[in-house]
Amino acid sequence: MATIQECREALDELSGNLARAEAGVRGAAAFDRSLSCHITDLDQTFTGRLDGGRIRVDAVAPGPPAQKAEIRLAMTGDDLVALVAGELKFAKAWASGRIRLEAGFRDLLRLKSLLQ
Repeated sequence: MATIQECREALDELSGNLARAEAGVRGAAAFDRSLSCHITDLDQTFTGRLDGGRIRVDAVAPGPPAQKAEIRLAMTGDDLVALVAGELKFAKAWASGRIRLEAGFRDLLRLKSLLQ
């Protein structure tokens, strides 16, 4: 099972990947939205912002998100680490229910290129 530190490192790596992505992908993530990522097996939630094509983690707290973020993710720590490492494809994991993503319809359309 992935640790909180491994999950934090995975989110930092994901942020770096977004910042270095091709223009189309980087552009899809270049907006300002609150973000939460609930690590279900550890029952911890990272909260922060997707801002300018980067993920900024502001806090980690026990339990599910205390407030409803504009973009909400939920998955196990192992799935987060595997996703960032390229061992797990987002679309397949989302379709099978391993990863939950909730956001407004317009945000989902903008994130579409990130989710392939």
